[in-house]
Amino acid sequence: MNRREELQQMYKEIKIEAGVYAIKNVKNGKILVVGTPNLKTINGKRFELQMGTSMNKSMQKEWNEYGEDAFVFEILEVFKPNNDPFYNLKDVVNKREEHWIMELQSFGERGYNSVKQI
Repeated sequence: MNRREELQQMYKEIKIEAGVYAIKNVKNGKILVVGTPNLKTINGKRFELQMGTSMNKSMQKEWNEYGEDAFVFEILEVFKPNNDPFYNLKDVVNKREEHWIMELQSFGERGYNSVKQI
């Protein structure tokens, strides 16, 4: 097996974990809560902010103002794999994200999330 095939095999074996994470601004206490089927998206979110391309304009503005060191990335919850055919991961991710948004009150003056209208 050549090096490329080895790397491809290693990539296939990487376990993908779903969960909820928070990005906290330690300067003003604001929080963004994000639910995702792949927690590796944390790296993508950090990269967006570093490149100045985040869709969350309020957080991007403060990232540019305070700098990267003012933000902490924290995993709030990881979901265990579930083989139940009726298990809907997307639904679970959305409900737990909503739970954490309400728990941490990460909207309005306290955060970067918007509250979904029911």
